[in-house]
Amino acid sequence: MAVLIDITKCIGCESCSVACKLYNSLDFKSEPRNIKNGRIELDDNRWTVIHKYETEDKRIRFVKKQCLHCKEPACVSACFSKAIQKDEETGAVVYYPDLCVGCRYCMVACPYEIPKYQWDEQFPKITKCEMCPSRLENGDAPACVAVCPTNALISGDRDELLKKAHEIIASDSKYVQHVYGENEVGGSEWMYISDIPFEELGFKMVSETPVTKYTKDYISKVPILAVIWGIFLASLSYYNHRNGHGTHSESEEDFENPDDENTKDKQD
Repeated sequence: MAVLIDITKCIGCESCSVACKLYNSLDFKSEPRNIKNGRIELDDNRWTVIHKYETEDKRIRFVKKQCLHCKEPACVSACFSKAIQKDEETGAVVYYPDLCVGCRYCMVACPYEIPKYQWDEQFPKITKCEMCPSRLENGDAPACVAVCPTNALISGDRDELLKKAHEIIASDSKYVQHVYGENEVGGSEWMYISDIPFEELGFKMVSETPVTKYTKDYISKVPILAVIWGIFLASLSYYNHRNGHGTHSESEEDFENPDDENTKDKQD
């Protein structure tokens, strides 16, 4: 399952944001926790946001922002505990909190800075859009897609959506001749088409090379390094214990020997 977003059709109604909160039982009353340059960004209680942009020629566009569900997710390759996994059947990148160790490597690895952390919770978790996996399993569209009144968001097979996207931008000269998400960091399940250059709408200009090319080799060594570090600490503890025991034995001998000599002198 993939999603294609036509930015020219979005009216900024926030229906998608409301549906996301309702479906994922997120708090409607919480204050924004991540504001940058006057914009409300994603946080642990906001898995989708709408950003408004105005061009120099006074055109207004609205951009929906959420996890892009990369085809080769950097967050997945960075998570050595397998708390974040890519569902190959649905395409969704899903989080399993019971496996999470709280290392937050996923936050560092993500080129789009999507995963957020529940800093204020007693038992914090990583949070992000998970593409409504239970809906996908039943053949339904993600909640945000299902409520879009202008069909700015459409879901379906990625190859078919990609073909449709290229047909649209090829048949209408107003569109930028680029499908964002087709190749960025290896491609993603969420893709965009627009009549405004993507860099003017806050999109990150990233390499087409998957981040996993750099993270897999490094992160794969983390469990091994953890084992080696554990062995080192255990060896150090054993050495210190043995050394301490040896010193204690010598002290006892030093303490006992003078008494023995004194006793011997008295006897003599």
